[in-house]
Amino acid sequence: MSSKFQYDLVALVIFALVVAFGVPAVMNYDGFELNTFARYLALAIVSMALSLSWGTAGLLNLGQAATFGMGSYAMAMHLKLRASDGLPDFMAWNNVETLPWVWVPFESLTFTLLAGLLVPAFIGGLIAIFMFRARIAGVFVAIITLAFLVAFQLLFINQQGHTGGQNGLTGLAQMSLFGWIVDPYSMGFYNLVAGCLVVALAFGVYLTHSKFGLILRAIREDADRARFFGYNVANYQTLVFCISAALAGWAGMLYTLVLEFASPTYMSVSFSLAIVIWCAVGGRESVIAAAFGAIVVNMLEGRLSDVFVEGWHLILGVIFVLVVMFMPRGIYGLLSESLQKLRGIGRPRDHRDAETFPNT
Repeated sequence: MSSKFQYDLVALVIFALVVAFGVPAVMNYDGFELNTFARYLALAIVSMALSLSWGTAGLLNLGQAATFGMGSYAMAMHLKLRASDGLPDFMAWNNVETLPWVWVPFESLTFTLLAGLLVPAFIGGLIAIFMFRARIAGVFVAIITLAFLVAFQLLFINQQGHTGGQNGLTGLAQMSLFGWIVDPYSMGFYNLVAGCLVVALAFGVYLTHSKFGLILRAIREDADRARFFGYNVANYQTLVFCISAALAGWAGMLYTLVLEFASPTYMSVSFSLAIVIWCAVGGRESVIAAAFGAIVVNMLEGRLSDVFVEGWHLILGVIFVLVVMFMPRGIYGLLSESLQKLRGIGRPRDHRDAETFPNT
């Protein structure tokens, strides 16, 4: 067990204890505050999902919001059917006479949960196969995923009779989970979201420190060399893309439960770029740091929007520019370098972890 893996395990345990016990105590178990922080935790999952593809494999996905939106709409479709007596109201307003076939399976919660994970993974896999079999890399991955995001959002907005269009899906019922009616303002719901985040982070830590994660970092450093050692680079890149998409879909489902609606706004370019900012601020090299970055930035956004109603976007942008200029590896890089200096191991700012290729 490497020392870095041990540090990540310790960080995960501390993070889990703070989220599970510290945060609710500080907020005096207030339902509104718990709901607000549960929103931050759901967004932390999509940030750590991006860290897997961007930080570990070097694949900058600017379309991460699309897979997040798929999960969000999957859960919203199930809850809308629970709230409707037959046909959802917005369909009747758009002269849709029968429930579309694609909606019918979402009457089942089991199907909904599986679809919220597998559909984003499947769509992400199709895009990944197209890109990585053609050995597309670098900025072209970002451009293609961004183009897909724009097309996907326009599709959802234009299909108003099936998706609610620009208004999204509102008037949702509360989810029933094994007889438990999920109240988004309850302590039980907060624990559910916090537990999902900790499980996702534990999976991410394991994955990044496994042989699979080592190969991904080797591919990130030199894809041609990885091919020389006999690894199918396209397959590894496609798999991590699918895993990242599935985690984003998971986050989207939780986000719908928190806000009690689904909107195409959360499949926008601005939202996808915000995910990149969260990941960069926390540090894309660590899934825990990426999740922490999402929580910190969204907390700042909430506080700044209360104080500076008009100019908080500008202030947040300045903060991000300063982070990129003076902390290119994010909060994680700053802490890592500080710790190594304390241990007497100097490390240049732009140094990248030297990874040894696994033996074939």
